[in-house]
Amino acid sequence: DFFITFFQDTVTELFKNSGYSICNFEECCDIYIINTCTVTGMSDKKSRQMIRRAKHNNPDAIVAVVGCYSQVSPDEVAKIDGVNLVLGTKERKNIVELVEKCTTQKQITKVEDALKNREYEDIWVTTYDDRTRAYVKIEDGCTEFCSYCIIPYARGPVRSRPIEDIVSEVQRLAQAGFKEVVLTGIHIGSYGRDLKDASLLDVLTAVHSVDAIERIRLGSVEPRTLTEHFISAISKLPKICDHFHISLQSGCDATLERMNRKYTTDEYYNSVQTLRKYYKNPAVTTDIMVGFAGETDAEFEESLAFMQKVAFAEAHVFAYSIRKGTKAEKMSGHLPSKVKEERSKRMLDLCNKLHNDYVQQFAGTQMPVLVERHIGDNVYEGHMTNYIKVHIKSDIDIAHKIVNVKVDSCKDGISYCEMK
Repeated sequence: DFFITFFQDTVTELFKNSGYSICNFEECCDIYIINTCTVTGMSDKKSRQMIRRAKHNNPDAIVAVVGCYSQVSPDEVAKIDGVNLVLGTKERKNIVELVEKCTTQKQITKVEDALKNREYEDIWVTTYDDRTRAYVKIEDGCTEFCSYCIIPYARGPVRSRPIEDIVSEVQRLAQAGFKEVVLTGIHIGSYGRDLKDASLLDVLTAVHSVDAIERIRLGSVEPRTLTEHFISAISKLPKICDHFHISLQSGCDATLERMNRKYTTDEYYNSVQTLRKYYKNPAVTTDIMVGFAGETDAEFEESLAFMQKVAFAEAHVFAYSIRKGTKAEKMSGHLPSKVKEERSKRMLDLCNKLHNDYVQQFAGTQMPVLVERHIGDNVYEGHMTNYIKVHIKSDIDIAHKIVNVKVDSCKDGISYCEMK
């Protein structure tokens, strides 16, 4: 989601600066830009559906297909009827120029080998419709090569954005009125691997020094990033939110090994416990996959039990789907859809319970909330530092402000309160 938002903001600005009007996708437009994902085979299918919808809306439109699906399967994308521009994960800053060179009779493909990409492509957003939370990309690429994942082939190796550029963008965001920034990337724990004397901790320390920014939120990190040294250091930076999204994928060591993940459940649990040593009741959230190739009933039960043991604040549950071109594609033991659906439901039920259990702990407490928007009937929506969603009843406009509230009640994962 972070990258979809970032892409939309940057591309929208590029076209606006060139004199174009931005329209809703369902309208009859002259140009359609489709940013594609390729994490799963289902992602590819949805991308193809979007391409066909665009051409259905306006058969004479220029359709540009951009992103990971284009990067990994450019020939496949180019063969889809109606595609005029195939652009990978590089050269996006030139998208307007490339689109203008296209015609409905002329197709352009601009895709380079991502694995040879060694430079961070810097595209800044300088205008925003919102003024609450901004996403700042600090890194691109991944070299983990998990057995189920195509992303390293789509995004290339780790490229870190220079710290001075990150700080400059955050300063500009602060001047524009933003109170919170989210640091994102493909694998932000690898930040600095391609640089000399720079690390994620250095980025956090530098961003923390920017006046007017009141909250810093980390994107997804790996348990290996969360060493005691790292956690101890960031706990002394009060702007960093007590919300940590730590990728898990499975709560079973045998499954993790087949996935080519680089940690064990014990190592993961120790990272969580260290966080809880330095932070009072932090939100620990994750991604959990069910039905990976070869996952037995016993392995799934282990994964369920580990989720319960960690007591996650929230989790994104998804079923494994075969991704062409990955090592997992050739593994034995692929499970029927029905089994994966049953396991997804059981895991989702547990995660919903864990989420409600976590949220309930804050009933009756006083908490600061960053208010994002007015949702009607004098009710405003925002989030605590731990990313619990809050609905606040208020007779005055509190949008885009940080307010202290006492939580009256919690229901269905949302906290409710009223401004006194």
